[in-house]
Amino acid sequence: MLTKRKLFAPLAAATLLGAGLTAAGIASSASGAVPTTIPLTFTNHSGRAGQVYIYDLGTQLSTGQQGWADANGTFHPWPAGGNPPTPAPDASIAGPADGKTLTLRLPQFSGRLYFSYGKKLVFKLATGGLVQPAVQNPSDPNRNTLFNWSEYTLNGSGLWINSTQVDMFSAPYAVGVKRADGSTQSTGHLKSGGYNGFFTALKAQPGGWAKLVQTAPDGTVLRALSPGHGIETGALPRTVMDDYINRVWAKYASSTLTVTPFADKPATKYFGRVSGNTMTFTNSSGAVVTSFQKPDADSVFGCYKLLDAPNDDVRGPISRTLCAGYNRSTLLTDPSQPDTSAAGFYQDAVTNQYARAIHARMADGNAYAFAFDDVGHHESLVHDGDPRQAYVTLDPFS
Repeated sequence: MLTKRKLFAPLAAATLLGAGLTAAGIASSASGAVPTTIPLTFTNHSGRAGQVYIYDLGTQLSTGQQGWADANGTFHPWPAGGNPPTPAPDASIAGPADGKTLTLRLPQFSGRLYFSYGKKLVFKLATGGLVQPAVQNPSDPNRNTLFNWSEYTLNGSGLWINSTQVDMFSAPYAVGVKRADGSTQSTGHLKSGGYNGFFTALKAQPGGWAKLVQTAPDGTVLRALSPGHGIETGALPRTVMDDYINRVWAKYASSTLTVTPFADKPATKYFGRVSGNTMTFTNSSGAVVTSFQKPDADSVFGCYKLLDAPNDDVRGPISRTLCAGYNRSTLLTDPSQPDTSAAGFYQDAVTNQYARAIHARMADGNAYAFAFDDVGHHESLVHDGDPRQAYVTLDPFS
């Protein structure tokens, strides 16, 4: 997912690997039976008056150029940016009114589908590319605009499209795909009352979690920042996960954590033990394969820094497994990871309360509440190798 980034990049490993596609294989698979564009239907069931604006921004896989697509799916490269960043061309598409639909063309792309309510988003171009909205920054021009986004990749191997909460929980929506046989699959819908229920639950949680909620100047709720951004802004204390991390460290100083990162390769196992400030992993032959320093909450919530996950065959898969275990608080209850049974997730008093509140309110239980929420296939992602149509549905704020 696109966590901790402002400049545009293609979908990161969290999404791609969860979809069974390696980052290295994106461009190489961009030719095949899938058409150069497919229909994308936006349906507005938000119950809100006012104009909706849609943006399709990303990387053209055939060329690697960054840019935007118009309603016909035609690609437009960004012009050169500046320092300081310069205004980007207006890439907005007027979306459907409440109760209406609009069908666009989705090109072979890896990027984001933004949508905003009542106001256009402000995008700028730096010398390194597009500057994304970063509403954890109080001076970001989009701070008081209600918006959200989906991430997708469409290439010769098919469509991957998700609903994501990695950076924030905001305007409710779902995504879907239509297959060649006419059947459809969707994900991202909240339970009845789930939108308001999420904010109620987060505000009732002690320890700074309520401070993740951002409101407009008139007091209207706009979003909740992810806990990683909460630490960045000072809303959450950096020590919020310390108690759990300390208990994990103590447990595996005298016992072994077994990681089996590939469901289709059960014989591939790694064994972790703690010594001092280091957790070292060995393979079945006893050879050291990688090690991790004791993480902090920011590393846990962002699945980066001290839990960095390169796109390789050893460290990355182990790190992803650890990240999921820390966020879901399963590392103490199950010494064999990943623990993929949702019934045991978020049961410790110290856990990712943001992710817990989101998953509890999803109609299908699936979400992308942190970067490697795809471990065990609990992510809000749909995929089809021969997609005929994509869908984004703007849901009610209830």
